[in-house]
Amino acid sequence: MPRIQTVLSLAICSLSLFSFAQSPRFSVSFPKDRSAEPIDGRLLLLLSNDPSEEPRMQIDDTPRTQMVFGVTVDGLKPGQAATVDETAFGYPIRSLRDVPAGDYYIQAVLNRYETFHRSDGTTVKLHMDQGEGQHWNISPGNLYSKPRKIHVGPGSTASLSLDQKIPPIAEQKDTKYVRHIRVQSQLLTKFWGRPMYLSAVVLVPEGFDEHTEARFPLIIFHDHFVDGFDDFRTEPPDPNLKPDYSERFHISGYNRVQQQEAYKFYQQWISPKFPRVLIAKIQHANPFYDDSYAVNSANLGPYGDAIETELIPAIEKQFRGIGQGWARFLYGGSTGGWESLAVQVFYPDHYNGTFAACPDPIDFRGYTTINLYDDTNAFFIQGAHKQVPQPSMRNYLGQTLAQQRDNNAYELALGDHGRSGEQYDIWQAVYGPVGADGYPQQIFDKETGVIDHKVADYWREHYDLRSIMEKNWPTLGPKLQGKIHIYVGSADTYFLNNAVYYMEDFLKSTTNPPYDGEVKYGDKAEHCWNGDPTQPNYMSRLHYNTMYLPKILDRIEKTAPQGADLTSWRY
Repeated sequence: MPRIQTVLSLAICSLSLFSFAQSPRFSVSFPKDRSAEPIDGRLLLLLSNDPSEEPRMQIDDTPRTQMVFGVTVDGLKPGQAATVDETAFGYPIRSLRDVPAGDYYIQAVLNRYETFHRSDGTTVKLHMDQGEGQHWNISPGNLYSKPRKIHVGPGSTASLSLDQKIPPIAEQKDTKYVRHIRVQSQLLTKFWGRPMYLSAVVLVPEGFDEHTEARFPLIIFHDHFVDGFDDFRTEPPDPNLKPDYSERFHISGYNRVQQQEAYKFYQQWISPKFPRVLIAKIQHANPFYDDSYAVNSANLGPYGDAIETELIPAIEKQFRGIGQGWARFLYGGSTGGWESLAVQVFYPDHYNGTFAACPDPIDFRGYTTINLYDDTNAFFIQGAHKQVPQPSMRNYLGQTLAQQRDNNAYELALGDHGRSGEQYDIWQAVYGPVGADGYPQQIFDKETGVIDHKVADYWREHYDLRSIMEKNWPTLGPKLQGKIHIYVGSADTYFLNNAVYYMEDFLKSTTNPPYDGEVKYGDKAEHCWNGDPTQPNYMSRLHYNTMYLPKILDRIEKTAPQGADLTSWRY
């Protein structure tokens, strides 16, 4: 028996060595003229069989994605080769050894990390946004190689040089209507141990420069990172614009529709009877994501307080805002929908109403398709004798486009320790405690899906908006009465309607006071339905800046304190 075991062990060892030798293996380095100093970061190897654009532009969480394989590098020196082999975490194919043999376009990108010595005593390495909104494939300063075509198969090798650097992004200029403001946040600078800034893009009303005596209500349009108002266009649609096809909305020429609606909004904005208000989009990209979720967080720092006490006052001072809670409102969709509701809940006296469309999970019993409190696994429903995969994304017919396991594998390929810059990692960073290693403590294992219910309890206590409102309604309810409006499609692409069902159950049960708001569902509507049943989803999503204004003006008339300025901005 010992002899047989020895022979089997040798055979298994030989097979393992053979398998390792047969795996593709790539060597990646950067020249000294790209950086004389060592670099920390995430090295991403990209393989694509689609020649239409660079592989770095073809990586996402949809079925169309090409392949990415990631490894973390610490202190990689110029000229030093980093190896990407079968041990690299891959998506949608887990390992390089499983890549089908064939011809591919290959490219490498190094997403650079910066070391932060935070005031909480932790030291972490993260990618600092460079004005692009946390997109590793276009982030200024990141290094990449030129794409080239190679044959990938058993034992294939190649060397790649990161001899290209993504250039800086040009600063956006002010126009007559679109202005910019940037302030250094003392609160965030202290937390992160380096200068940190908050910015905003502000749409000022017609006559803003002429009516210097006027002071204006302020509306915060929560969104992802944006550098302007794409939904505002001062010129008619481009007659030479080549029509595109929107796979999301299943229509041709959607780019022209967007230009038409943006131009219509401009025409409304300058019309004589249109309300003169300020609309601001906040820029708060950070080392974890393209925005902070606008609340205080153990991992991200005091973004909520920084926005409310540093940025908002600066906006109102520079652009002549009224500067009182009765004259401030919030709206937004998806991430912006969650933020719009959360900010109203956490800072109830600062705002006079919120319009939250297709919000990210506002009750963690409906964390998309996962119940973080009762489920044991985020990836599967466990049956008696089988596991049923949990979906994370669907199309308008209800067909599954991605599973929970897929999304988290995608994020693991882009970065370990919650550093992918993607959706589940930012939820974990915002809602969760700091882990022992200084990075966000996992809500569930991203490879197995096993949920950590102690972390889930922390989430419930601090960021489950339904739970917080229910627990504190006796004191919070009077401050929120009449302010809450929530909209979502019943076929939301990411199942965000699930959490809204739970929230609605609570809101309908409120007394002393009743919430006196509204929750509405778009029949069969996908992401991101925002409350207009008379328009198709692809149209109503272009009308955020006009569709809520009648309700905002009505709210102002009914709730403004005696002596409030209701006239200077109605010229």
